[in-house]
Amino acid sequence: MSGEESDELPTGGGLGFGSASPGRRKFEDDEDAQRKPSFKKMKFSKVSAPQGANKPNSFAAKMMAKMGYVEGQGLGADGRGRLAPIETQLRPQGAGLGAVREKTKQAKEEEKREAAFRGVELEDSEEEEKKRRRKQRENRIAGGGSGASTPGGSRARPKIKYRTATEIEADSEGLKVPNVLKSLIDITGKETKLLTSNLTPGITIVPSETPAMRIAKEARRDLEAFADEWRGLSDRKKFYDLQSSQIVGDLDTEQEEIRRLRSVVETIQELQQLSMENLTTTEDDSSWEAITRKLESLEIDFSNDLDNYNLQEVAVAAIHPLFRSAMLDWSPLANPTLTVSYMQRLSHILGLAPSSTSDALAPQDYQPTTLRARKSTSHYETLIYTLWLPPVRTAITTTWDPHDPTPLTALLTTWRPLLPAFVISNLTEQLIVPRLTAALSAWKPHHKRQHHQYPLPHTWLFPWLPHLPPHHTDLTYPSSLLTTIKQKLRSLLSSHPIPTGPPTYLPPWQPLLPHALPPLLTTHLLPRLATYLHTHLLIDPSAQDLAPLTTALSYLPLLSPSSLAALLAAELFPKWHAILHLWLTSTPNYDEIRAWFLWWKEQLPEPLATHPLLAAEWTKGLQTINHALELGPAAATLLPPPAAGPSRPLIPSANGTNAAAPSRPAPAPAKPPLPEPTFKDVVEDWCAEEGLLLMPLREAHEVHGAPLFRVTASASGKGGVVVYMKGDVLWARSKKDRGVWSPVGLDGGLVGLAGG
Repeated sequence: MSGEESDELPTGGGLGFGSASPGRRKFEDDEDAQRKPSFKKMKFSKVSAPQGANKPNSFAAKMMAKMGYVEGQGLGADGRGRLAPIETQLRPQGAGLGAVREKTKQAKEEEKREAAFRGVELEDSEEEEKKRRRKQRENRIAGGGSGASTPGGSRARPKIKYRTATEIEADSEGLKVPNVLKSLIDITGKETKLLTSNLTPGITIVPSETPAMRIAKEARRDLEAFADEWRGLSDRKKFYDLQSSQIVGDLDTEQEEIRRLRSVVETIQELQQLSMENLTTTEDDSSWEAITRKLESLEIDFSNDLDNYNLQEVAVAAIHPLFRSAMLDWSPLANPTLTVSYMQRLSHILGLAPSSTSDALAPQDYQPTTLRARKSTSHYETLIYTLWLPPVRTAITTTWDPHDPTPLTALLTTWRPLLPAFVISNLTEQLIVPRLTAALSAWKPHHKRQHHQYPLPHTWLFPWLPHLPPHHTDLTYPSSLLTTIKQKLRSLLSSHPIPTGPPTYLPPWQPLLPHALPPLLTTHLLPRLATYLHTHLLIDPSAQDLAPLTTALSYLPLLSPSSLAALLAAELFPKWHAILHLWLTSTPNYDEIRAWFLWWKEQLPEPLATHPLLAAEWTKGLQTINHALELGPAAATLLPPPAAGPSRPLIPSANGTNAAAPSRPAPAPAKPPLPEPTFKDVVEDWCAEEGLLLMPLREAHEVHGAPLFRVTASASGKGGVVVYMKGDVLWARSKKDRGVWSPVGLDGGLVGLAGG
């Protein structure tokens, strides 16, 4: 078997350098040689193209042509597919992956073509391998110096550098090396001494190691080890020195803290002694002054440790006996400033925010009560809630008159910087606003007794607006104070007696309700004014009564000129045109008609006389007069009547003036005045407008005894919400708790509760 077919062992046999015997058997037998692949002799079969690939008239070619394939182009709609069928690459029998090139030339060309479509330049794997090997070779040459390296490419061992004894001594701070040891260690020097023979050029002799050199090497090693240990001990000494200084500083801090704590304890003991001594003399201001000064000195000395030492709790405990004694006989409305000056001086140590100014009372700066971050109240808040709030609550519910806001507003203004937010909310929402709402509901300006007995609401409600939360000045809030005021004004306008003139209680509310008041006047006052003019105003040239017109014009400050002009155009001028037509068709005296015409124009004030609606009515009257002049005597039959028709007939008198006919029917008796609508009527009208039902339940409230009603949007009368009326306030029962009642307004909130 030749060398190409089998591999034999080297000529050397066994271990060592001896030659092998000629008869030694081969390393591989014939069977192993047959199993081992021989790449040189193995031949690859050529892959032929598929049958019909080059036949243009074959069945496959025709099908491809029908589907849009063009020979020489790639597959697919854009021609980016393959150009030729996939070729197979056979491996030799028994060879694994990587033994031969897996990709054929055609596959590589297809990859490059696909990469060209994507705009990417594809590099061959062989080129990449060449670049990688070239880079490794360059790195090896750059790091190998002369390039003479071992076959494996490893670098030469670095040359050992020895330090002198002086360098070792300089590197180890505080270490002193004797001069004798320095000369002994530096015998060998930094380089090896070589001896060169003069007899034989080119031959270098390395001197043998002497005992002195061995001793020097051992001394160097010992010095290096000693220097390392010296440096370690030096570092540990530095660390211990630093730790010792820190411990000393901590001890000093602890001693200072102990001194401060002792000072705090002594001050607290003095405060306790003062509190015990002043229990019987709480009415004397000297007791408050002594404790206040002591707490102020404590605050100054420990201003940065108020929270650490819980000095807020100490301050509350110190003033608690005095404050409790002061609150026992306190009259909040008569003496609102009791203990306020001392509490303001101690506001910081009590844990209060800086005192707010009067500008902070504006509604836009009001901060509503939110969920508290801590689970319980502070000691100061507990002090205010348990000692300050009860006498104030008693004064509000028993002695305070809502028509006199001055005492209570002075109390709130004085104490507001010292009160927690939830206490202020409790006062306004549960005590003050209900009293104001009840007083507003009880106000009836049409009753003569109440009209002179109680002041107008704006005099005692306006001072409260800066102290109330923002939602009480929001008309969209159902239970706000302004919503209650709006409901009250609507009820009053619905029953206001027109002949008495405009209500005097309404103008002060116009700046506060600039957008809500005009719709109320248009809806509830203007129709009643039109009815009054239609019933009481008569046009009589012989004896004109202007009292109804004067009454209507007195409402001009409340109503807009456009609204009042439309009212006169609808109720005055139809009657005026009818009398003018009757006069022109009954032997008219045009001088009297001219004077009558000008007299009427003078009766209307300037904003109304020049209004476009009324100017059109005056023009219409002039056109009627001119038409009568053109017709002459035929005007009695040919002058067309006005669209509204005549009001009553007139006949010419004996002296040539138009007088009323004797047979003129007497005017219909005036209808009796309508009874004043109640709040129930207002609620029924509102429910009818909203498509709701107000049904009596034949039940009464357990406490007040007021009849109960059901407001529902269901035609069956079920569901909805149960309500009762107290004064001019509607109270609705909670659907979750039948014992809870809350006031509601006639707005979308009630519609939602009723299911509308």
